[in-house]
Amino acid sequence: MRLGRSCCAVVITCCLAGASAITTTASAKDASPTTSGLPLPRYVSLKSDHVNVRAGPTKDNDVAWVYTRSGLPVEITAEFENWRRVRDSEGAEGWVYHSLLSGRRTAVITMKSKDDLAALYERADPGSAVTARLQAGVVAQVRHCGLNWCHVIGNGFDGWIEQQRLWGVYADEKVD
Repeated sequence: MRLGRSCCAVVITCCLAGASAITTTASAKDASPTTSGLPLPRYVSLKSDHVNVRAGPTKDNDVAWVYTRSGLPVEITAEFENWRRVRDSEGAEGWVYHSLLSGRRTAVITMKSKDDLAALYERADPGSAVTARLQAGVVAQVRHCGLNWCHVIGNGFDGWIEQQRLWGVYADEKVD
């Protein structure tokens, strides 16, 4: 399936016993203390090319699907002990064990149409030379973001892209 997610015929449910103890917030600045001490929500990436996503935050819960693409960005939306509820760029949500996640920042190229290509520039300036054109769904490592531009690298490309073209970086977020 797209972006390395293999779906099973299991329905993910978010109605869990004790779910009221899980912290979710729309803004990191309003976040209550979390298990990790880090803000919610936040972006991370998958550490492995085999990551089980479960219907709830224990190994007793069924595996809903398996991610098969290392480096894929996901957004952590909640924490429960050593488990993290994640959402991917397609909106699918489930629970992943914390050690399968990495703080390395990556992003997915997004476009209005799958057939459109995103320009990658030599500098953070649309007047600079175009170094590549990337398809929607390409995953890039985020090196730096600021002033609505991000420096990204990947297999065969290196350049600057408008921040709005990325899923995996918040609007106006600075990444160093």
